[in-house]
Amino acid sequence: MDTPLSTIAVVGLGTMGTGIAEVLALAGREVIGIDISEAAALGAVASLEASTARAVGRGRITEEERAAALARFRTADTLQAAADAELVIEVVPESYEIKQQVFRELDAVVSPTAILATGTNALSVTRLAAESQRPERVLGLHFFNPAPAMKLVEVVSSVLTAPPAVEAVTALARELGKEPVAVGDRPGFVADGLLFGYLNQAAAMYEANYASREDIDAAMRLGCGLPMGPLALLDLIGIDTARTVLEAMYAESHDRLHAPAPVLGQLSGAGLTGRKAGRGFYTYDAPGGQDVVPDALTPAAGAEAGAGRAVASVGVAGSGTMASGIAEVFAKAGYGVVLAARSQEKADLAKGRIAKSLERSVSKGRLSAEARDETLARITAAGSLDAFAEVDLAVEAVAEDLEIKQQLFASLDKVCRPGAVLATTTSSLPVVAIARATARPEDVIGMHFFNPAPAMKLVEVVRTVLTADDVHATVRAVCAKIRKHPVDCGDRAGFIVNALLFPYLNNAIKMVEQHYASLDDIDAAMKLGGGYPMGPFELLDVVGLDVSLAIEKVLHREFRDPGLAPAPLLEHLVAAGCLGRKTGRGFREYARR
Repeated sequence: MDTPLSTIAVVGLGTMGTGIAEVLALAGREVIGIDISEAAALGAVASLEASTARAVGRGRITEEERAAALARFRTADTLQAAADAELVIEVVPESYEIKQQVFRELDAVVSPTAILATGTNALSVTRLAAESQRPERVLGLHFFNPAPAMKLVEVVSSVLTAPPAVEAVTALARELGKEPVAVGDRPGFVADGLLFGYLNQAAAMYEANYASREDIDAAMRLGCGLPMGPLALLDLIGIDTARTVLEAMYAESHDRLHAPAPVLGQLSGAGLTGRKAGRGFYTYDAPGGQDVVPDALTPAAGAEAGAGRAVASVGVAGSGTMASGIAEVFAKAGYGVVLAARSQEKADLAKGRIAKSLERSVSKGRLSAEARDETLARITAAGSLDAFAEVDLAVEAVAEDLEIKQQLFASLDKVCRPGAVLATTTSSLPVVAIARATARPEDVIGMHFFNPAPAMKLVEVVRTVLTADDVHATVRAVCAKIRKHPVDCGDRAGFIVNALLFPYLNNAIKMVEQHYASLDDIDAAMKLGGGYPMGPFELLDVVGLDVSLAIEKVLHREFRDPGLAPAPLLEHLVAAGCLGRKTGRGFREYARR
């Protein structure tokens, strides 16, 4: 029996087309690479020879397999060469005019049963199909760069696409060792549809001078576990390419979140398109280079704003997971810690939680028994805030409720000595509103730790318009001592991480509401195509849908953007008590423990 889709033409031999051709040839397909540029065709052959030679050197394929793959790949400079192809994949420039011309010419060349696939990530598959004489055989086949390494392939159906065509290319993707996800026709599809909105917001955040490029990127890497920060990723993708994708998304959605941030147009217009130009948000060692070099915007090494206050002892208010985690972090760093809760019993339970955490570290060889005992000895459990009388830094980690936090800070104002720094771990509330519950708002600052505090390296340092410079310097110095990475941001809803993360999560929910893609396909797309450690629905269920809804409401209330309005499905699930893993059901169901 002949192998289905055994002869495949790839039109356009740039980086993506060459990568797709390599994947197909190594999988046993006869591949015709077509490009009007002789240089591109020669470059594709050279690239395939070099990459397969590396694969042999690394033991991934044999020399015989390499020779067979190279023999299956040939190039041509005309679409006539696609006459015998059962599948044609076009990856020419992102232009309706160019792609439609390719499809019109292919109609006159290929057999009536041949499938025509577009590799677009920004244009309408339906619009391209409508130009074909056989729209039922047209679909999207969106590989991710670099195609040999990336597992995700989005299979895009239009309202005109015949199911057998979808089934054929889906089976092919699996045979290639890829993970196909089925999506509908919308600019950006799933992965880019979610990714580029997030990148656009990061660009707008930078443009507003809310945070430095380094802090925005570090926040998303360390706070969300992403492989790259958003601005560095824009430089890698190409700022002009990102703007083109966003323009297409905005034309379809009219959502302000997709309207390209002006800075993208300014950089593109100046030719500062990212790594390929040697300069974008960052400056690189050469056009096409990977190494970032210092420029006028690079922070000077060790440049901290003035001297801070001495901190030897720390008070942590709260008895939950975050409070005990923060207390553990400070105690490990050598600080004397007072862990205060509403009762001595709750404080003792919180200290007991720390003891178990330290014991786990000992059992895993990460901590010595002596260090465990010394750390635990530095922590004093107290049933009242009165124990904070002599601390140099007081950190609250109580419920995310403004009234509760204001009451606690009013108490800290009375208890803590003059000159003590008062810090809130809020992730969404206005720090200044908490600060004004005291008679010393200049001593109040945000220190937003991430859960679990002992493991997560990021701390968002949130200064208000009233925060004193030496208080800011104190917290930055403390972060260094406890081995956390501080990023500076202003007192604005969501700070950096949540302001970029939760609109992305909300948009994923809207995709499901619109029956655009399934939960599993969206999660797979973001893990395989975007390098996210968790898919959006996995993450929502872990965070808690009630917590997520509360943050979405805060962001919507502050920025008044209709695109930030919480998805109705999220509100319905919370109203039904489906809050995620903690209740056994959220977007998915979980086994009760």
